[in-house]
Amino acid sequence: MKSLGVAEFRSVALGIKAADTMVKAADIKLVMSQVVCPGKYIVLFYGKLSSVKAALETAEASPFDTVLIDTYLLGNPDPSLFSAIYGMTEKGSPEAVGIIEGYSVASIIGVADEVVKTSPVKLIEIRLARGMTGKSYALFCGELSAVEASMEKAKHTLLENAMYIQSAVIPSPDPQIWDML
Repeated sequence: MKSLGVAEFRSVALGIKAADTMVKAADIKLVMSQVVCPGKYIVLFYGKLSSVKAALETAEASPFDTVLIDTYLLGNPDPSLFSAIYGMTEKGSPEAVGIIEGYSVASIIGVADEVVKTSPVKLIEIRLARGMTGKSYALFCGELSAVEASMEKAKHTLLENAMYIQSAVIPSPDPQIWDML
């Protein structure tokens, strides 16, 4: 599978310019390039590993480095990431739900990928900073012990980069809550 890259900027103007420069500098395909709250700009793209690395190096160079919030490189992203980003995942019925919330779009995508690759949980949704003052979150479901362990691991990963806000595990969510997720 191709690699996935994420770059997150605190300037719309330089974010758009960075996206253009990244596409011109490397053979990448944009998945998403847009404004999110609160006036941040995210670029989500894929390509060969070397191309994604080159594009991220462009995002980290001057003048973009002055407004860069975070980047992330996934060498082999889990296929469930894309359906979770677009809210097109079949939810089923869970024993437990886990929610991890962070300050960065890039870090939430990275931690979501790590969780689904290393835990027997299912990724339900990734919400990318739209209407949430720049915060992002990911929802997972599965057996209670697996969800608890994966949320603890995700928490520690986000804490390492000072991107953690909060997490929660809901055992046996009420059907009304489950339907609203």
